[in-house]
Amino acid sequence: MLAFLRNSWRQLTSMRTALTLLFLLAVAAIPGSVLPQRSVSAENVAGYFRVHPDLAPVLDRLGFFEVFAAPWFAAIYLLLFTSLVGCVVPRLADHVRALLRPPPAAPARFERLPFHTVVEDPETVNFKGWRKLKRELPDGTVTVSAEKGYLKETGNLLFHSSLLVILVGVGIGAQWGWHANRLLVQGPEQAFCNSLQQFDEYGLGPMVDPGDLPPFCLELTGFEASFLDNGIPKWFEAEVNGDRKFRVNHPLRLDGASVYLLGHGYAPILKYTDAAGKSQTTVSPFLPLDGMLTSEGVAAFPDANGSDKAKQMGFEGLYLPTAGMGRSNHPEERDPALMLMAYRGDLGLDVGISESVYQLNKEKLTRLGDAKMLKKGDTWTLDDGSKLEFLGTKQWITISIRHDPGEPIVLAGVALLLVGLPMSLYGKRRRVWLRLNPDGTAEAGGLPRTDYPGFEDEFKKVTQWPRSQTTS
Repeated sequence: MLAFLRNSWRQLTSMRTALTLLFLLAVAAIPGSVLPQRSVSAENVAGYFRVHPDLAPVLDRLGFFEVFAAPWFAAIYLLLFTSLVGCVVPRLADHVRALLRPPPAAPARFERLPFHTVVEDPETVNFKGWRKLKRELPDGTVTVSAEKGYLKETGNLLFHSSLLVILVGVGIGAQWGWHANRLLVQGPEQAFCNSLQQFDEYGLGPMVDPGDLPPFCLELTGFEASFLDNGIPKWFEAEVNGDRKFRVNHPLRLDGASVYLLGHGYAPILKYTDAAGKSQTTVSPFLPLDGMLTSEGVAAFPDANGSDKAKQMGFEGLYLPTAGMGRSNHPEERDPALMLMAYRGDLGLDVGISESVYQLNKEKLTRLGDAKMLKKGDTWTLDDGSKLEFLGTKQWITISIRHDPGEPIVLAGVALLLVGLPMSLYGKRRRVWLRLNPDGTAEAGGLPRTDYPGFEDEFKKVTQWPRSQTTS
């Protein structure tokens, strides 16, 4: 049993296993980049379920919509961390011992080395920049041992240590970090403060208490976007609290948190007036279905027609910023139109079951006629004399609020990686020896410890060739 455990540990801490686990971790992260993640955008995950109703539940059970919190991802992560520790620590100890150890003594027969030359003038041999050690032998012979290239192993250790640092930073971020998502509609009545109750979705690290969240409030006070003629966005910029602007990949830095702009869309403003003349207005965010911001959503009026649940009103449909044949032709509001279906009945909002605010529960609803296309300012008169007015739209954005204390550590790890990788790729181990014989003759030999096509030129430069003749 002890032998089995020892062999298993050796296999786990081998460089081959570490590289395999690193490759597996990269492959395991692919679904997190390709598929929408709940920690980033719960709305996109819900949209994926609507588009792929059969595939999405299977992927959800496998944890593909929460890849970086999945047990199988954590298992690969921990195995890689253990493998790197077991791989780096012994190599680091060996490297330190090698640095402290003096260069090895000159071999007895230089002619057996790959590079060998007779040196006419030993004073011309240049060992500048080499680690060297001079030895005097009992017979009067003097040897100089010189070596270079320890930066290669230093680079290897820095590279692998950087992976450890990155893993530690990611782990700290997972334990002490937190994130939250919020769909924020323009206007002071839609402003929110940084508390769990006002988030659409959130996740706290095990070491984070809700009371640890930094206090701040955000109100969307402006939004600008620019698009190419084909509808591809050039840029879009949000303004919050009247003076703070941020864009995609340019987050808003707050004390204790960063706010990232993820997406945007339109929220139609609808005013419903029932048969008794009572009016109510709602601003309902519609979620994009494509890059042209063809958006779907619902507007609910649970207080319509008094307290009679059977006469509650709901509308669902599509918003087209630039109306086309059933879809929008451009994401800008060039020819906006709202296509709606009307429903009357019990909306089911008080049954205590959590439901999506972007879909109607039609179990107790009755559809009222055909769909209606509304332009801004249009009024739709229903069968009972009630009216629905399309007053216009407001902009909305989706934001991700994040605090990751492991970011500086990850940044340090990336810096180590960038320093160590070139050193490990371009560093070359090599040795040169010089022997001064008692009869006044001198010879030099060279040995590259790794594949190094340029060593012959370097050997000639050290021994001041062509004064001497080099053989290999």
